Amino acid sequence: MTLQHRLVTEKFGIEQLALVVGWSMGAQQTNQWGCLYPDMVRRIAPFCGSAKTAPHNIVFLEGVKAALTADAAWNGGWYAAPPATGLRAVGRVYAGWGLSQPFYMRQLWRELGFSSLEDFLVGYWEGFFLKKDANNLLAMLWSWQHGDISDNPVFKGDFKKALGAIKARALVMPAERDLYFPVADNEWEVSHMPNAECRPIPGVWGHFAGGGSSPVDTRFIDDALKELLATP
Repeated sequence: MTLQHRLVTEKFGIEQLALVVGWSMGAQQTNQWGCLYPDMVRRIAPFCGSAKTAPHNIVFLEGVKAALTADAAWNGGWYAAPPATGLRAVGRVYAGWGLSQPFYMRQLWRELGFSSLEDFLVGYWEGFFLKKDANNLLAMLWSWQHGDISDNPVFKGDFKKALGAIKARALVMPAERDLYFPVADNEWEVSHMPNAECRPIPGVWGHFAGGGSSPVDTRFIDDALKELLATP
């Protein structure tokens, strides 16, 4: 985050940010901008994310890592070829978390062009992770698990203090059915932020409400961002 701040200020000469916005891990960074640079950031809109990764979320990610590293081809990270079996397993694990129970009950994967549930699991989820580098993916998961806006020399682990330092007008948008970042977690965070609103994204797309796959959810987010930018 400090390197991003240096890029924005030293390279581009930007002194004020009208809005910082991000999805998922980007939402975690959005909150970080708000608490570390309160005089620079005027508005923030983190969606489908959190200011601190919850213990249950950490447990979920442990399952993802175990699925990947159980592949013998991973070889402790010294693989000569991508550990495809492990990457496919990661896709199968994520499939049960990235989207909600009603999404699957209504077979909404058909809207994405898949002919069956198995077609969706293979073509979308396995295909998505087969494109990833295993060690890079593990590094990303480590960053996710350690996401905490108070884990720095400024706040020294005082999470409430970090939330209270966010002076920006904040519109926090959890997805109603997000299995990673539940609405209740964001409601608690907002209760400790001085100028914030929690506005859940309705619908059944779960975490992927923020991923651009649902036009309805994307429009909800876009409308909220326009409204936020229009506030003084």
